[in-house]
Amino acid sequence: MPRLHAEPDRSKWVPVTDSLGFRGRRHRKAAIGMLLSQAKGPDAAPSSGRGFAAWALSQAVPLLMRKAAGRVLVWVWKAEPDLLTVMAQVQAATPELRIARASMPIEYNDSEEFRGTYLGVGEKLAMPLPPGGRPPFATYTWDLGSHFVSVTAVCSDRERFGTVIGAVDALARSIRVIDDLTVGESATVLRIDPA
Repeated sequence: MPRLHAEPDRSKWVPVTDSLGFRGRRHRKAAIGMLLSQAKGPDAAPSSGRGFAAWALSQAVPLLMRKAAGRVLVWVWKAEPDLLTVMAQVQAATPELRIARASMPIEYNDSEEFRGTYLGVGEKLAMPLPPGGRPPFATYTWDLGSHFVSVTAVCSDRERFGTVIGAVDALARSIRVIDDLTVGESATVLRIDPA
């Protein structure tokens, strides 16, 4: 399975993926809270246990991310962790996932072309005013044939969404896919003897 790699600007982004224990706990909790609020459906009732759920998940997330082995990367905005969270993931392009993408609501069809530095041309969908009172978000998607690479950014402030989307664009452009090849695994690999 391919892995993701990125080298974001460390003056703007704090990686949540490899933080363990007390180090990075605040950033993990902020990232999980933001992603949970974005994942709630438009008809979901406000949950009083969201803070506890974010705390509980923040304790388990580092182990889950290590188990994901680079298939999921998460960052938060350094200046204000509660403002912006970005998650990148790579998934196998199964028929079920393709059907789910094709069945998305009509408002998700307003995507525009987005060029990544390493992944080529993909799609960007910015939703500054999503329905149902959900927080504003942007998604970037690349179809690599056998896999989808997606980047999702969630912002807690509708008024400031436009001021941070440029930094999210730069982060999305820096995403690349790393895949390990074993010699002999593919007929298209040419082995040159070190002579």
